[in-house]
Amino acid sequence: MHKLIEAFQNSSGPRGFYESLSLILKSFFMGAANVIPGVSGGTIALITGIYEPLLNSLKSVNSNVVKSLLRFDFYNAIKTMHTKFLFYLFIGTILSIISLAKVTRYCLEYYPEFTCSLFLGLILASVLLVGKDIKNWIGSAGISLLFFGILAYIIVGLIPVNTPEALWFIFFAGVISISAMILPGLSGAFILLLLGKYSFIMGAVQKPFLLSNLIILSVFALGCLVGLAGFSRILSYFMDRYSNVTLAALTGLMLGSLRKIWPFKEVIESKFINNKLVVISEKNIFPEQLDTTLFVSLLLCITGFAIIILLEKFAVKENITE
Repeated sequence: MHKLIEAFQNSSGPRGFYESLSLILKSFFMGAANVIPGVSGGTIALITGIYEPLLNSLKSVNSNVVKSLLRFDFYNAIKTMHTKFLFYLFIGTILSIISLAKVTRYCLEYYPEFTCSLFLGLILASVLLVGKDIKNWIGSAGISLLFFGILAYIIVGLIPVNTPEALWFIFFAGVISISAMILPGLSGAFILLLLGKYSFIMGAVQKPFLLSNLIILSVFALGCLVGLAGFSRILSYFMDRYSNVTLAALTGLMLGSLRKIWPFKEVIESKFINNKLVVISEKNIFPEQLDTTLFVSLLLCITGFAIIILLEKFAVKENITE
């Protein structure tokens, strides 16, 4: 045990109490971003100056670490990985997700128009900020944006309001959503929302020690680990070699997916399941009259848009000073 503690202390990460506390606080805000659809954890990492250490820490989980673990050589595995950084990052993120899960789920359940309007503003601003980095819209980038925009629009229309709660789908949701962490501008919570598993996962987080919820969260966490180890590397590969086309694809995906987050909907079919009214299908509509709901929704949409723009300004300042 003493050797494992020594390996942990010698691994890459914060040195001393204040650096550790600083990383926990920064990862707390990253966790908060990952709970809110439209706010990217990658953007927060960029703003707080831990984006590059985050990428390096994720890449430190490599084949050598896996080989050490298979040989039960935990000392070398812990020492090779940026274990200390990942540990404090995990602590801050989990604390944030647990504390905010109940609030976001409550708002989405009882104030869906207002909540989705805020999310819409956040995502629209994210689309703008990711799109502005596309250097040349003519040719492959333009085709990529159009293709993935149409594809996302069709796919989110096909995704039912209630997606499977089977463990394989929870695992899949974890793989896809966590991969957004490494890309500033792309929100993992937004992907969960598209997959119809945002409220479901947030509900499990509220009571994590119930056996059923513990199983759900464990499977989701396993999917997250696989996503970070595998799919995140694929995204990094395309970002490094085909950044312009990849950014255009991401922009198109977010634009097309806005169909899902539109706040004003009309229920087409619903039924009672376990004494609870569940929406089976719905369609987007435009408000028929100017009222308080529409005014507040517009205000929240503008607020969400402004929040992301301000975050981006802080991110630019951080890059300049560093």
